[in-house]
Amino acid sequence: MERLIKGVKIGNVNDDFTGVTVIVFEDGCVCGCDVRGGAPGTRETALLGSDKANEHVDAIALCGGSAYGLAAACGVMNALKEKGKGVKVLDKIVPIVPSAVIYDLNDREYHFPSEKMGYDAVQKATDMWERGKVGAGKGATVGKILGIDHCSRSGLGIGRAVVDGAEVVAIMVVNAFGDVRKDGKIIAGAKYNDAFVDTLELLGSIRSDAKGANTTIGCVITDAKLTKVQTNKLASVSHNGLAKTIFPVHTDLDGDTIFCASVGDKNVDMIKLQVACVKAVEAAVWDAVTL
Repeated sequence: MERLIKGVKIGNVNDDFTGVTVIVFEDGCVCGCDVRGGAPGTRETALLGSDKANEHVDAIALCGGSAYGLAAACGVMNALKEKGKGVKVLDKIVPIVPSAVIYDLNDREYHFPSEKMGYDAVQKATDMWERGKVGAGKGATVGKILGIDHCSRSGLGIGRAVVDGAEVVAIMVVNAFGDVRKDGKIIAGAKYNDAFVDTLELLGSIRSDAKGANTTIGCVITDAKLTKVQTNKLASVSHNGLAKTIFPVHTDLDGDTIFCASVGDKNVDMIKLQVACVKAVEAAVWDAVTL
């Protein structure tokens, strides 16, 4: 565990199969998002568009359980409402909680994060950030071309970069169809006889049965001061970190989604921030598959 960005807390709740990771912004944040791949599962992402009026986000929920897991976001909203956090509309409070899911329904029974798990994750949120096979990373795996019995275990990873005194931290749940590589070598992915196989090579000869059972999701957080347009730009550029580590990425079998949140007041050059975001995402992906 480590303390990284002031005013940002993370709560993880999971059972033996799946879980939810909630990123809570104590004073809210400016947030953007970029969704790629052909099979996303998301909530409130349209609200983050640069042309939409809302400028305030209270928390982000990263969930297992495929689309069923989006129920956890309601629990997050209820917990934040009790704390008086959210957008005030007439006499009501509406917490804004964009969310994304991975597919980890790999057991014979259905296991997905409940509304209570989302509620509890807010209550457990702390500024000491946990990594590993926790929260939404509990059921994460990578390398699905030979099916779930031949993949590698993954989890929730954290990567960090510093630019001009500003922090850039990426939190990634890596549940990719493809393999993860570092320095050109596969470090997590599909295996046969205890050895990694190259998904890119196998694509030409076999058909995967892992349709939809994937997706990498996460959030890049910075204490640099950004507009909503800029957070959306950084969310888009951050996908380059996935493209440099996951092969193949953004497929029709993945619903890769990255949020970008700004919580600070530091002035940083955008080009430098873009480079830092890519580095942080790269590091978070590697972290997720080696913990």
